[in-house]
Amino acid sequence: MHPKKEIQYVVASDVNPRDGIGLETYINGDLVMEIFRDDTERRTYMTLFSRQLDFDVLESSIAQFKDRIDLNYIEYPDGPEQA
Repeated sequence: MHPKKEIQYVVASDVNPRDGIGLETYINGDLVMEIFRDDTERRTYMTLFSRQLDFDVLESSIAQFKDRIDLNYIEYPDGPEQA
Protein backbone atom coordinates (compact mmCIF):
# COMPACT_ATOMS: atom_id res chain seq x y z
CA MET A 1 0.00 0.00 0.00
CA HIS A 2 1.28 3.46 -0.93
CA PRO A 3 1.44 6.17 1.74
CA LYS A 4 -1.05 9.01 1.30
CA LYS A 5 0.34 12.09 -0.45
CA GLU A 6 -0.47 15.50 0.98
CA ILE A 7 -0.50 17.83 -2.03
CA GLN A 8 -0.46 21.61 -1.61
CA TYR A 9 -0.46 24.35 -4.24
CA VAL A 10 1.00 27.83 -3.77
CA VAL A 11 0.54 30.73 -6.19
CA ALA A 12 3.68 32.88 -6.22
CA SER A 13 4.83 35.83 -8.29
CA ASP A 14 8.41 36.50 -9.31
CA VAL A 15 9.85 39.76 -10.61
CA ASN A 16 13.61 39.28 -10.69
CA PRO A 17 15.24 37.89 -12.79
CA ARG A 18 12.05 36.64 -14.44
CA ASP A 19 8.72 38.45 -14.44
CA GLY A 20 5.49 36.53 -14.04
CA ILE A 21 3.42 34.29 -11.84
CA GLY A 22 3.48 30.60 -11.13
CA LEU A 23 1.97 27.69 -9.29
CA GLU A 24 4.23 25.64 -7.03
CA THR A 25 3.26 22.07 -6.17
CA TYR A 26 4.36 20.53 -2.88
CA ILE A 27 4.04 16.89 -1.85
CA ASN A 28 4.39 16.24 1.88
CA GLY A 29 6.03 19.66 2.23
CA ASP A 30 8.62 19.17 -0.56
CA LEU A 31 8.57 21.36 -3.69
CA VAL A 32 8.22 18.94 -6.62
CA MET A 33 7.25 21.15 -9.56
CA GLU A 34 6.41 24.64 -10.75
CA ILE A 35 4.37 25.93 -13.67
CA PHE A 36 5.37 29.50 -14.52
CA ARG A 37 3.83 32.13 -16.82
CA ASP A 38 6.74 34.34 -17.84
CA ASP A 39 5.36 37.69 -19.02
CA THR A 40 8.73 38.96 -20.28
CA GLU A 41 9.46 35.92 -22.47
CA ARG A 42 5.73 35.42 -23.18
CA ARG A 43 5.83 31.69 -22.54
CA THR A 44 4.55 29.28 -19.94
CA TYR A 45 6.75 26.40 -18.82
CA MET A 46 7.09 23.69 -16.21
CA THR A 47 10.10 22.94 -14.00
CA LEU A 48 10.35 19.58 -12.24
CA PHE A 49 12.25 19.32 -8.97
CA SER A 50 11.62 15.60 -8.54
CA ARG A 51 13.08 12.82 -10.70
CA GLN A 52 9.84 10.88 -10.66
CA LEU A 53 6.43 12.46 -10.46
CA ASP A 54 3.11 10.65 -10.73
CA PHE A 55 1.10 11.55 -13.81
CA ASP A 56 -1.94 12.44 -11.68
CA VAL A 57 0.15 15.11 -9.91
CA LEU A 58 1.10 16.63 -13.28
CA GLU A 59 -2.51 16.62 -14.45
CA SER A 60 -3.90 18.10 -11.24
CA SER A 61 -1.17 20.78 -11.17
CA ILE A 62 -1.98 21.83 -14.73
CA ALA A 63 -5.69 21.99 -13.85
CA GLN A 64 -4.94 24.06 -10.73
CA PHE A 65 -2.74 26.42 -12.77
CA LYS A 66 -5.49 26.97 -15.35
CA ASP A 67 -8.06 27.51 -12.60
CA ARG A 68 -6.04 29.89 -10.40
CA ILE A 69 -3.87 31.88 -12.83
CA ASP A 70 -4.87 34.06 -15.78
CA LEU A 71 -3.35 32.53 -18.90
CA ASN A 72 -3.04 35.91 -20.66
CA TYR A 73 0.37 37.56 -20.59
CA ILE A 74 0.68 41.07 -19.19
CA GLU A 75 0.90 43.68 -21.94
CA TYR A 76 3.67 46.21 -21.37
CA PRO A 77 3.09 49.56 -23.16
CA ASP A 78 6.80 49.93 -24.02
CA GLY A 79 7.47 46.23 -24.62
CA PRO A 80 8.45 43.43 -22.23
CA GLU A 81 11.95 44.84 -21.66
CA GLN A 82 10.28 47.62 -19.61
CA ALA A 83 9.17 45.10 -16.98
